[in-house]
Parts: sequence; C-alpha cells; structure tokens
Amino acid sequence: MSVANSTPTSRFSTVAIIGKHGELGASSAALSELADFLERRGLRVVFEAATAQDLQRSKLVSMTLAQIGQDADVAIVIGGDGTMLGIARQLAPFDVPLIGVNQGRLGFMTDIAFERMLPVLSDMLDGKLESERRALLEGIVHRQGKEIFRSVAFNDVVVSRGAGAGMVELRVEVDGHFMYNQRSDGLIISTPTGSTAYALAAGGPILHPGLGGMVLVPIAPHALSNRPIVLSESCEIVIELASGRDCSVNFDMQSLTSLYHHDRVMVRRSAHSIQFLHPQGWSYYDTLREKLHWNEYPSVLGQLK
Repeated sequence: MSVANSTPTSRFSTVAIIGKHGELGASSAALSELADFLERRGLRVVFEAATAQDLQRSKLVSMTLAQIGQDADVAIVIGGDGTMLGIARQLAPFDVPLIGVNQGRLGFMTDIAFERMLPVLSDMLDGKLESERRALLEGIVHRQGKEIFRSVAFNDVVVSRGAGAGMVELRVEVDGHFMYNQRSDGLIISTPTGSTAYALAAGGPILHPGLGGMVLVPIAPHALSNRPIVLSESCEIVIELASGRDCSVNFDMQSLTSLYHHDRVMVRRSAHSIQFLHPQGWSYYDTLREKLHWNEYPSVLGQLK
C-alpha cells in the first residue's frame, strides 16, 4: 500500500536519468532540459550509459546500471512500462527508489505525464510525494537436478507452449504438495503488479500491489474447472513440464529459456523489492480507472437516460 514518504528529499543528492535506449528521438531535448533543471537545484546528475550515448551531449557523467545502483539516491526512468520492467529488475538488488515518467502507451508503472515532467518533479523534490514497495518473483529452472537458469520477474513468470505446438501438460506443486496436472497453452505466475498485464488478459483477477501474494492463471486450459488462484507470498511453486513441444519459460517476456520434458521451474518471492516514488495524491485506483477506461461508463450511462 502506498504511504506518505516522511523521508526528507535532501537525501537525494545524486539523481540518475534513464531513457529508452535507441528511441529517445524528440525527447532528447527534454532529457537535457531535465538534467539542467536538476543541476539548478544543486543535484548531481548522472546518465545511464546507453542513454548518454543516445543524447550525444558533451560533459555527461555516464554510468552502468550497476554503478547507478551503488551511487545514485534515486533514478528517474523515462519510457514505457517495458522500460521500467527491465530497469526495475536490474536495480532491485540496490534498493534505489524509482520515479517513472510515461513515454509509452499504458503507463501503469510510469505514472508521470511526460509533458508535465518538470513541475511534477519539482514538487516531488520538495517532499510532496508518495512511496510504495512492490514485490518481485525469482524463478529457477532445474534439469535433472541441476540448476540451468535463474532470473527475476517484476510482472510474471510464464511457462508456455511454442507457437506451432499443441497443448502442454504441467504438473504443479505448491509448498511440496501436489496441486494438479493441467493441460493448457501455459501457466502464468504473476505478482500483484503483473496482475494488470498478461494475467488480466488471460482472465485473472486484479491484485492491489500492497497485497502480499501471487496469482496462478492458466492460459486457455483444457478443463474449464482450472481457474485462477491467489496464493500466499510465502509459497514456493514448482511447475514440471510433463509433456509438450517447443516450450519455454519467460520472465517479464524479456528473458527466457527453453524447457525439456521433466524440467522443473521453481518460483518464489524474491528477497528484493522495488520502491516507487509517486506525486503527492497518487492513487492506484485512479491509475486503474484511467488505464482500464472505467471512467467511460458513467458517460455511457448518461447518454442512455
């Protein structure tokens, strides 16, 4: 749950700016303006290395994400939710707070409008902000008892069939207890943050990000009785590929590995979390209403009267 941040913003002495690599385009001037704005406030500004390369601006201090994690007090991410997903996963071990500026389509995690970036950030640097933490998942793939792949996910871990293959059969265990064998196109294990992404499209519920849980959502299950289920955040889920061709496991659709028969994917909550900073008055429900177009219904009903 989001709560007012009582920490003085004077702790923000070094601010990192991270853009979407290769797609800055017309926003390059705005990023330079942002850097000038932050420096005028007496803050040290550093750019993520790929962003600095795209800007082609002299006298930039550029850093890798690992260096940003060790040195920056806060990171401003300019892009869409996909950009934020990748950055959040890499900065999670360093516990650097993230501010998202939306330059994409949806903006569930990048909630500051690009055209209002400077005045909103000015208020946030003055202490007018909200803070919340979001959970991540950790997934480990075992083959014949040996670990072959490991990654983290901010939205979801997805076990799925290949594009030209038939259904897969998955054996699912929770905390060492057999849950079911499932024939389907795959299975989504989602964080509350990811409940508004692929899991929602597959028929799963929306989980408030303040909840400590994760949701299992079957993808086009053969048996209609296979329904989404919300599990405790302390659960350890193991998915074994019993049968199926060209299968894989994806982490936020940004990293993946192929699966063979009897490979086991273990998923649990990560030890790391993400801290988001939002403008004062930010509400998760406002975000849902805007992004899912819930606000359209009153106007439709009004036209029917």
